[in-house]
Amino acid sequence: MKESAVKKIAVLTSGGDSPGMNAALRAVVRTANYYNIECYGVREGYNGLINGDFLKMGPRSVKNIINQGGTILKSARSMEFRTKEGRQKAYDNCVKLGIDGLVCIGGDGTFTGAKIFNEEFGIRVIGIPGTIDNDIFGTDNTIGYDTALNTAMEAIDKIRDTATSHNRVFFVEVMGRDAGFIALNSGLATGALDILIPERKDSIDELFNNFRNAEKTGKASSIVVVAEGEKLANVYELAEKTKQEFPDYDIRVAILGHMQRGGSPSCADRVLASRLGYGAVTGLMEGQNNVMAGMRSNDLVYTPIEEAIKKHNEINKDLLLISEILAI
Repeated sequence: MKESAVKKIAVLTSGGDSPGMNAALRAVVRTANYYNIECYGVREGYNGLINGDFLKMGPRSVKNIINQGGTILKSARSMEFRTKEGRQKAYDNCVKLGIDGLVCIGGDGTFTGAKIFNEEFGIRVIGIPGTIDNDIFGTDNTIGYDTALNTAMEAIDKIRDTATSHNRVFFVEVMGRDAGFIALNSGLATGALDILIPERKDSIDELFNNFRNAEKTGKASSIVVVAEGEKLANVYELAEKTKQEFPDYDIRVAILGHMQRGGSPSCADRVLASRLGYGAVTGLMEGQNNVMAGMRSNDLVYTPIEEAIKKHNEINKDLLLISEILAI
């Protein structure tokens, strides 16, 4: 590789945590070390940049973390970094240390901050998509999505056991904010009767018809998976409306919540994080700037951060059809 475009880099994790962030951090630090680039970790995201909370990191700084969930650097949403004054403080601290490249691990909020910081002060930035929502454009999967998906699937499998034992209907809410990837795939994988996601215009009549069709086939218990960003109604309202329509149903609500963010990352997430961490450092060395490292069709690609923020991965409509065919 020709002479590196960066000599000193810093890496931070920001926004909501996701399983595999530590694996990405490990890859960034060790790749930088391999290419003789100084690397600093920044504690608590952009707050750490503002407060000068830097930690020089080497290969041993990231030992035994590839299997850990969360982030050893901690994460935070920084209100001060949204101000020009806060970003000026962050820049001044980078200048003091001679930092000329920044690796930002997080989601669209993290990338928005990185983009503005680069445009205002010129420090090279590169993003690594770390979010369980899988809603970042420019990569087939985001770090943490596979783990969260498997966590949701395992939880719904256990809920199905009690639903079957008592002939109950369960409405299960999964995370994903405004994206239905976790809901769609976990619902398909667990044989849900219906899957409600914000990307599709759902109707309460269609939901009720699915229950009626299930009754005709002798189905005595059902699971309905609901994305937290579902626009039709929230999970409690859906359960209440269903109870009014089918008063004999024994209905329960389960919200999986933040358990989906935690846990040891899956093999897929560890490998993805390792590849993207490596790609972020080598991208900076090659002169890449204001881009996100991602994987598409198993190849490392760089997408302008502006595109990664503005565009969104699309739901696979075939999966919606398959889930409906297989549900009854």
